[in-house]
Amino acid sequence: MGTPLDTRTAQAEAVVDRLQAEYPDSTISLRYRNRLELLVAVVLSAQCTDERVNKVTEDLFEKYQSAADYAAADEAELAEDIYGITFHNNKAGYLTEAGRIMVEEHDGEVPDTMDELTDLPGVGRKTANVVLQHGHDIVEGIVVDTHVQRISRRLGLTEEERPEAIEDDLMPVVPEEHWQQFTHLLIDHGRAVCTARNPDCGECVLADICPSEKGDGAVDLASGDPW
Repeated sequence: MGTPLDTRTAQAEAVVDRLQAEYPDSTISLRYRNRLELLVAVVLSAQCTDERVNKVTEDLFEKYQSAADYAAADEAELAEDIYGITFHNNKAGYLTEAGRIMVEEHDGEVPDTMDELTDLPGVGRKTANVVLQHGHDIVEGIVVDTHVQRISRRLGLTEEERPEAIEDDLMPVVPEEHWQQFTHLLIDHGRAVCTARNPDCGECVLADICPSEKGDGAVDLASGDPW
């Protein structure tokens, strides 16, 4: 992209520092007790709110407690069990097939590599990154959800539009030790302040370093000059 790497690096470091101060308890909002529940919750969360997923999984996780339970599930019944989740019919199919693959190929366990996870139905790189980070303590990328996609572009950290390309742009500029937390910070900020339709720039702790805001006090971090 056009913005120099050192400029984006300085921007990313400032963003992390400020948002950590603003959201000191930022973490994943999906509720789960083990790796399987995490995988299921993240699959269900695609194009659906975490709040809705958490409500549905309260009963779901009591009924289905192993990969074998999902593999043996009647797909129509499972779809009914997750009714209210976006694309519940499709996701029921993903979960039964994922359960089968985990039983047959992974001894009923959730895989711990990117390639094996993305071989599961309904699991793309974003979902796999979440499972690796929070289920296996493996951080090899940055989770790019809709908030990260929107805010990283507004902040000038990337000009890309596709999540995979955005992740490629972010990894060299976000300090590696903050890759996991970066996502949670931007999600919290996206929900509270930098919303999709009506961002509250007047209440934003990043306003003076945000090229999308460009108020009188906005500063170019690399040069110290106004935008």
